[in-house]
Amino acid sequence: MNKSPDSLKKEFEAIVGKDNVMTAEADLHSYSYDAAVLPSQAPAVAVRPETSEAMGKVVKFCNDNGMPLTVRGAGSNLSGGTIPEKGGVVVVTGALNKILEINAEDMYAVVQPGVVTAKFAAEVAAKGLFYPPDPGSQTVSTLGGNVAENAGGLRGLKYGVTKDYVMGVDFFDVNGELIKTGSKTVKCVTGYNLAGLMVASEGTLGVFEKIILKLVPPPQAAKAMMAVFDDMIAASRAVAAIIANKIVPATLEIMDNFTIRTVENFRKAGLPVDAQALLLIEVDGHPAMVEEDAQKVEKICKEQGATSVKVAKDAAERANVWQARRDALPALARVSPTTVLEDATVPRSKIPAMMQALNEIAKEYKLQIGTFGHAGDGNLHPTILTDKRNHEEWHRVEKAIDAIFDRALALGGTLSGEHGIGLAKSKYMKLECGLGALDYSRRMKSVLDPKGILNPGKIIGF
Repeated sequence: MNKSPDSLKKEFEAIVGKDNVMTAEADLHSYSYDAAVLPSQAPAVAVRPETSEAMGKVVKFCNDNGMPLTVRGAGSNLSGGTIPEKGGVVVVTGALNKILEINAEDMYAVVQPGVVTAKFAAEVAAKGLFYPPDPGSQTVSTLGGNVAENAGGLRGLKYGVTKDYVMGVDFFDVNGELIKTGSKTVKCVTGYNLAGLMVASEGTLGVFEKIILKLVPPPQAAKAMMAVFDDMIAASRAVAAIIANKIVPATLEIMDNFTIRTVENFRKAGLPVDAQALLLIEVDGHPAMVEEDAQKVEKICKEQGATSVKVAKDAAERANVWQARRDALPALARVSPTTVLEDATVPRSKIPAMMQALNEIAKEYKLQIGTFGHAGDGNLHPTILTDKRNHEEWHRVEKAIDAIFDRALALGGTLSGEHGIGLAKSKYMKLECGLGALDYSRRMKSVLDPKGILNPGKIIGF
């Protein structure tokens, strides 16, 4: 691409309008990083299309001129998936933020990619329906980003993750052609599952234009409880026991002592700071089943060593429990200059072994690791508190991260339960998937994106 900066700016202005092209250094810095602890990289230009037509033209222009293109919603992802290429273009979806349809009769919605997750969930609830995926970043994250990363959340255990609600994705290919996939029908097996291919593709295969999402009826009743343990491994065993007894809570979360104390200092939520571990559990569904499951869960927790089980007495107390859990990351992030949040995920029966492994890794590398996460689906969030400016300590952090993934994979787990691969974990891909799967993915990418402009370097490397 041999165009001058002024020429490039004018051509983008002709597509998206003068007010939607950003080239000032301060503006570009805002689009140079995401929530991952990785080096930032400013793009050459950021553009903000206000219409689908303009989005398609931007994609085509980038491909015609060989310019790397990275789509950005809120930039809240944790794997470097929205860090752009040097000399590249960031396409901001903030203006494509319309909920185009909420169909209560057929229980689906059609949205543009820039719709904020929590806003969408609230609009759906106002129609008497339920959109379950609830990533921790839901107050800022966008639905396009959720689909691109296959975001999860607290309710993933019972209700699944984003991919379980994607019925269709219309997207632009590198030529700016609109590709329509999926359907508004409950069943659709017409052609290749291109919508499924777009989920978790992290912007490497196409640029989303609109998304069709499944909605479900809301649960009739719910009951939340907090189980207190004086041993983290005992709490982990309780998680495995609940699942083994064929009970599927809506949420089943775990917090270690360091996280409990940090959250309590942050929120003053009344958490038991002497507890070595907490399980935060919610069952929902038909009122009679909720009561029965709650009693079973309480019994199992006590059998596994819980010193107490407190049931939320009303909606306010229930909300307080879940706010405390959602505060885990922001609370931990205040402790040290650098916070490294991972999402190593193992089969649920292996949670005790993984928790033990995390304890061993923290001791071996002399690091403070606070652990919380979605224990019910095996998705743990070991959070390393450090200071990247301390080069010796950062070297230990890097070794600890390697060890965390080695142990997770050895237990039959996966590199990422919900944060994606991006730049941060691409080097580990061959360990889990093997070279055959990597080569297959790269061949597919080379055909769909021959110039390699779509979010280059992410997931499968260069």
